[in-house]
Amino acid sequence: MPRRRSPSSSSSTAPRNRTPQPVRVRRRTFGDFVKAFLAFVALLALLVGVPFALAVTAGWPFPETFDPMEWLKQDISVGTFLSILTFVVWLAWAQFTACVLVEMKAALSGVGVPGRVPGAGPSQLLARQLVAAVLLVGATAASFTPGLSQLGQSLDGNQRPTVAAAQQTPGLFAQQQEQASGAAAALAEQASHAEAAASTGARQQGDTKFYRIQPPEGRHHDSLWEISERHLGDGRRYKEIFELNKDRTQPDGSKLSEASLIRPGWIMEMPGDARGGELVEMPDEAPELSPEARQQIRDYDRTGDHAQGGGGGAAEVSVPEQRPAPAPAPDEAGGQQHAAPARETSAFGLPEALLAAPLLAAGLLGALGHRRRQALWQSAFAGIGGRRGMEPPTPTGDAQDVQDALLVGADPEGVRLLDRSLRGLAASLAAESRPLPTVYAAWLTKGDLHLQLAQPSGKPPAPWQLGQDETLWMLAKDDAGRYGDADTAAPFPGLVSLGTMDDSRLLLNLEAVPGIVSLSGSEADRAAVFASVAAELATNGWSDRMTITLVGFGEDLTPLAPSRLRHLDGIEALIETMEAETRQRRGALGAAGHDSVLTGRTGPAQHTRWAPHLVLLAAEPSAEDAVTLAELAADASRLGIGYLVGTGDGELPGAAWEMEITGEGRLLAPLLGLELDAQLLPAAQQRAVVELFVDADPERGPDGPGDTPPFLVDVSEQGRPAVYARLVGPYEIIGLDTPDGERSALLHEALALLLLHREGVHPRVLSSALWPRGVTDDVREALIERLRAWLGADPDGTPRLGADATGRLTLAKSVVSDLDVLRSLYHEATQGRGVDSRAVRGRLLTDALVLVRGPLLADRPEGRYRWLGHEIVDAQLPLLVADTGLALSEFHMEKDRAEKAIEALNAALRTASSDERLWNELLRATHALGDPARLTALAADLLGRSGARGLPPRTEALLDELLPTWRDDAALAG
Repeated sequence: MPRRRSPSSSSSTAPRNRTPQPVRVRRRTFGDFVKAFLAFVALLALLVGVPFALAVTAGWPFPETFDPMEWLKQDISVGTFLSILTFVVWLAWAQFTACVLVEMKAALSGVGVPGRVPGAGPSQLLARQLVAAVLLVGATAASFTPGLSQLGQSLDGNQRPTVAAAQQTPGLFAQQQEQASGAAAALAEQASHAEAAASTGARQQGDTKFYRIQPPEGRHHDSLWEISERHLGDGRRYKEIFELNKDRTQPDGSKLSEASLIRPGWIMEMPGDARGGELVEMPDEAPELSPEARQQIRDYDRTGDHAQGGGGGAAEVSVPEQRPAPAPAPDEAGGQQHAAPARETSAFGLPEALLAAPLLAAGLLGALGHRRRQALWQSAFAGIGGRRGMEPPTPTGDAQDVQDALLVGADPEGVRLLDRSLRGLAASLAAESRPLPTVYAAWLTKGDLHLQLAQPSGKPPAPWQLGQDETLWMLAKDDAGRYGDADTAAPFPGLVSLGTMDDSRLLLNLEAVPGIVSLSGSEADRAAVFASVAAELATNGWSDRMTITLVGFGEDLTPLAPSRLRHLDGIEALIETMEAETRQRRGALGAAGHDSVLTGRTGPAQHTRWAPHLVLLAAEPSAEDAVTLAELAADASRLGIGYLVGTGDGELPGAAWEMEITGEGRLLAPLLGLELDAQLLPAAQQRAVVELFVDADPERGPDGPGDTPPFLVDVSEQGRPAVYARLVGPYEIIGLDTPDGERSALLHEALALLLLHREGVHPRVLSSALWPRGVTDDVREALIERLRAWLGADPDGTPRLGADATGRLTLAKSVVSDLDVLRSLYHEATQGRGVDSRAVRGRLLTDALVLVRGPLLADRPEGRYRWLGHEIVDAQLPLLVADTGLALSEFHMEKDRAEKAIEALNAALRTASSDERLWNELLRATHALGDPARLTALAADLLGRSGARGLPPRTEALLDELLPTWRDDAALAG
């Protein structure tokens, strides 16, 4: 079966993977013929003239006899140097000839980027330009770069017709394998099914027209886009041709399954308004055709919907199978749960881009929480009392909206499933001594994961399954839940979200694309795509280490992940850096004996080597720099290096996949039928995200975040609240009747969320916390009304549940939690009245420590309060308790009351058992008692708690000072 060749990605006449606008076929000019003639003369002179001149003037480069010892005895003369020089010229000619042959083979066969001739950089570039000029007369391409159809190319024998299956899987990146169905059918069904059906239904026998796919001419190959452009006047109408011919048996027995997979000799039925001399009416009216061709058209015509009495059945899509969702289950409030309808539209001004990017939002939210916890822990050693960082700043304005959008849009469970599934796959393959397959892309569809492989890699390990062919591996969501944490390196860290089509999310593996991924469009739209890609790569949860180099944008993005993101000033610095790294990686792979980084990631050095390096170049390179980048990218996929490059017009040498972002937020590759709702991070939201991270940076300034609680209560006798909730320990509410029925748990959880966010909670944040899978607006509003009725009103008639100017839900000051009181007591003791009165300070600190009854919401029901994973209160509370215990211990030690100090420290340790400062102060207080046996027992207990990790260095140093014999005692006890 012949292999179909697709047009070069840089062809000047072939339709490009960008904006679906009419493509004008470029006609050859007189200048093209002149250039081709001059290039032919130059090639003739270099390939024939040079060796002829050398043979006439200097003779054949090899001697008639082979006697090395005799040569060594001869004198070195001018003739010797001339002979050496002649031999060098012969070598240069041979190398150039090899370059011409390699470039000519690549040009004529359409294999994409040709092989690199060793040491022939300038020579191969010259050969490429001369060959391209010669072929310009009979070809439509001006460069030798691979199109997307070359990705995942396999042997001819592996190409066989696709049979429609119940399980549809993505085949976006294996264009040359007929069995791999792609995203084009889904696009065709969405955009033009109704139009094509109407056209088919209205078709009359006399209006039927056909077109035979033409064989390739030079490097030009027929495509549906060009056929539509020539005969329908608009390349975008290729969808109509696709719909008319999809899944109909062709003369060679195969079927059309993707808009980009057509072969010479196939027959395409055309819409009734098609025009042009190449079209064929009904075969009986085409005497110029052979009898065999006329019979083929007759047979093909009988396979149409009109011949079968159909009305044009629904097209089968080739995105991952949309498995039916489980029936909505009644929630505890009596409503119906639905699959995240709250993410469909934006309300109360929340940024829609982040609401529609669950993996990006989860990564940013997790990284932000980690940064805030890091700030808290670093500030814990700033001193007792008045330490900075107790309370992270409360965001306002755009930053607050972005934080709410992250809370609503984030899908941490999806990230966890993706990470565990990929690592579990890598671990299973390593256990079977099998290498990782090359993965070009992944689709996420309602939790199911589909991997598109570059070539067949055998049967996947259980619970993975083959898709509809051997290049598609699928893992169902239920099976993914069987994976736990695997101690293996992240196999595909370069996966990054590009956008969605229906309910399927596409992730492209940037480091695996054999060449450059180009992105065209307006500068602002490109910047939004670049920012989204950079932010997700920097914070995603399915990678370990990586380097992300930003050029032409993103200098302000580095606070998101300073260890991953780096910014370079210009393309010159980038090329210098990447040339050095490319050489280094090639050498390292060769020294390690690996073919690619994938084999290295499953080996003994998996945690220390082969981290990807992804280059995001927003500035359009010059023609010379673009060629250099194409040379570097030709071998990049093997080295774990990926390139995403922006361009204004889409003309970029070396582009393996070309995309365009439109002003409407659509990501297009028309030849492939790819139209996604692009994942974006617009400039305003980008600034707000960066603001959140900068405010959480523990090193951002000498003053650091403020330590004043956002909500202070009156801790005097006159400050008794109307409603008092105990959150520190078992959850209790004083001042309200317990609601009846199943709604009680929901109301308690909603109140807890509001109590932990005195600044206000967005209604959508509240609903996403209570119903992570989504809920309808009416159910959410009903719950809010029940919560308002349950809390009641203050004596002056003011409802205790209100809303601020932005629509966020707020609690009245008469509704208080013990955490509010604890914060207020500590603040008053260390920065208020307790500063000037020792007696007041001691009483306030003692009262604060009495409130501590255990961890936050200690008895929360199973499966509820999952939103606490996004909070940092679980880190704040132990630090607050530890600070309170340390302050009270210091208060007692000032009067040499060591026993009282020990009592306060032990009370704090019940909630903050891992705080090293508490243990160190407990050692000092115990030492102050003058009881070596008690100090030795405490040291032994502390050593036992430390386990295999051992004691922290500061604690070891303190024990060396207070109890020099502790190491000997530990050895004897061991």
